[in-house]
Parts: sequence; C-alpha cells; structure tokens
Amino acid sequence: MVQGRFITFEGGEGVGKSTQIRRLAARLSATGREVVSTREPGGSPGAEAIRDLLVKGAVDRWSPVTETLLMYAARRDHIERVIRPALARGALVVCDRFADSTRAYQGAAGGTDPGLIAAMETYILEEVRPDLTLVFDMAPEAGLARAADRTHAETRFESKGAAFHARLRDAFLAIAQAEPERCAVIDAAQDIDNVETAVWSVVTRRLGLDG
Repeated sequence: MVQGRFITFEGGEGVGKSTQIRRLAARLSATGREVVSTREPGGSPGAEAIRDLLVKGAVDRWSPVTETLLMYAARRDHIERVIRPALARGALVVCDRFADSTRAYQGAAGGTDPGLIAAMETYILEEVRPDLTLVFDMAPEAGLARAADRTHAETRFESKGAAFHARLRDAFLAIAQAEPERCAVIDAAQDIDNVETAVWSVVTRRLGLDG
C-alpha cells in the first residue's frame, strides 16, 4: 500500500490557507491519489461541535488553558475518526491547522505553559505528526483586514487584539525556524496564483510527489 502523507497549513488570521488548501487538494487529486481535506478545530462531527465552543462568543469566553484542553479534545476525536484512518489507507491528508496552532495561539500568544502543551502533544497525538507543514506568513494587520471582509460568525480569535496577533506571527515563524526539516514558510502576501505555485513547488519537492 502507498504510504499516507500528512500535510498541514498554519498561520494567522486571513492569510489565505483555505483557498490554497482547495487548490492543492485539486492538484493532488489529479495525480490519482486519494486526498482528504480537513480542518481544525473540527474535521469530525464531535470535533466540529467543540469548534463552535471555541471560535464563537466573547473573546474572554475561555482561558488559554481551557482553550488548550478543548482544542486537544477536538484534536483527539479528529485523529481517531478521520486522520489516522485516512493515513492508514494511504491517503494524502491536507489539514487546515493542527498542533502548531495550539503552540502558537494558546501557548506563545495566549500564555499557556509550553510544558502542558508538550505533554498533550505526546499523549494525544501519539505517532500522528505532519510530514510537511506550510506556514503562511503575512503582516497581521493585512491578514486581519482580509478576515474582516469575510461574512461569518467565527470571529472570537480575530478579535483578540493587535498585540496577540503580533505574538502569533512571531510564534509561527519561530516554529518554522526550529523545525526546518518539517516546515516551509510561504509568503502569503503574494498574488494568489504565485502562492499556489510556491505551495506546489514545496509539496512536490519535499514529499517526492510527481509534479
């Protein structure tokens, strides 16, 4: 059986991950491989129910520690019901956010103890780790301006303030710098088609897929 591969997209608000995930999934599907596109928080029925608790409501609805616990409850269900089975059957899994978002949002930007997050990763993720992580980078104010143009109710994290989002950007870049064998930084401020080209180049080169 062909080995399953796990690709994650990370970054702040409004950086264009969703658009590029759709484009990448279409190109990967054209190679004949099964592609599973999913997201976090969410991706399974149980995890989607938890998503509603996390992304809607007042900014101070949850503390960073509580957010971390909710994120990992959703993540475990997502892994058990979607990600692990897809990888086991050889699919390419493309996920909008994964564990790095908890490190950045709840950890570096929110203040949750990194030791707690590391312990959760060990016991909840087990062997499920991304083969490749694309970190979409853009000035926070530009991303938030893009996000503000969208009509949706999931604005809780977008509303956390400029300082939070500045810390968030720094956190994602620090993750990419610390793990260059897994991560690649994508300049998300480029034209959409140029971003797609950059994503495809990294994915085919890093994972040895036919381009």
